[in-house]
Amino acid sequence: MVIDLGMNWENFYKENIVAYIKSLQSNPFELVTLILDLTIVCFLVYCFFKIVKGSRAWQLIKGIVLLIIATGLSGLFNLKILNWILTGIMNLGVIAIIVIFQPELRRALEQLGTNKLAKFFGIDKDLATKTKEDIYKIVIAATELAKTKTGALIVIERDIKIQDIISTGIPMDAEVSPQLLVNIFVPKTPLHDGAVVISGNKIAAAACVLPLADDKDIAKELGTRHRAAIGISKESDSIVVVVSEETGKISVAKDGTLIADVREDVLKKILISNIVTKRFAIEKKERANKLKVLREKLKREKNKEKEEKVNEEKK
Repeated sequence: MVIDLGMNWENFYKENIVAYIKSLQSNPFELVTLILDLTIVCFLVYCFFKIVKGSRAWQLIKGIVLLIIATGLSGLFNLKILNWILTGIMNLGVIAIIVIFQPELRRALEQLGTNKLAKFFGIDKDLATKTKEDIYKIVIAATELAKTKTGALIVIERDIKIQDIISTGIPMDAEVSPQLLVNIFVPKTPLHDGAVVISGNKIAAAACVLPLADDKDIAKELGTRHRAAIGISKESDSIVVVVSEETGKISVAKDGTLIADVREDVLKKILISNIVTKRFAIEKKERANKLKVLREKLKREKNKEKEEKVNEEKK
């Protein structure tokens, strides 16, 4: 028995699936087209689910899947009246989908018609741009905290991972935003006592415990926050932004040293220079070196082939 879901599935199978398999047998190169076709369809389905997930439409999708399953089961168990009703509903499915997903479809079409096309397909900004934007947000947050003399400790992870430090705090995995950073350090809130760790362009955790520097040459007037900042900057290559609760001054700890009382513009330059410029300049240089080595290798292989051909001709 063929289950009726609003179309003749037996004819559809014969006219499309079977015919397509036969055409593949006669022309195997069509297999490449099939793979490309399936890849594009799967990608579009993934993008669709990415858009609707977390919205009200997500619950509606579950309802539609349940309706399809119920229609199939009603046909399988020969529940004719129920199957007739559900099949009638399925026949109106296209119109219902357009009505139900109207906001999501409109948003997708708007993105296709604007410069948000890359975002629609899940292609984010390049890492250097994203990192620079996060630095601006950290600077804004530090400046706001300094104005109100709210103590803060923001650790920015670089190449050396500090997962052991992250595990001492409360996991967050949140986007970097000045509002969230300021809110975390508001006095008497659950997360204000400790450090925030930013890892992989995300606020990884808050209320983290940092190792304190115990060097005798550290100034005695430095508080616990500054000692903790120096401590983690000595044990890793992290850069730490400190806001003093007593003076409201901003300091930066780097490589075990403390740069005290920095202005907003100076803080921005220090962070961009050490986190963006140096890192991505090195990566770019490494890529250029690899490309140069590859070109030289190809050149040597070509020269070797030429020499072998000349030697053969001489023989």
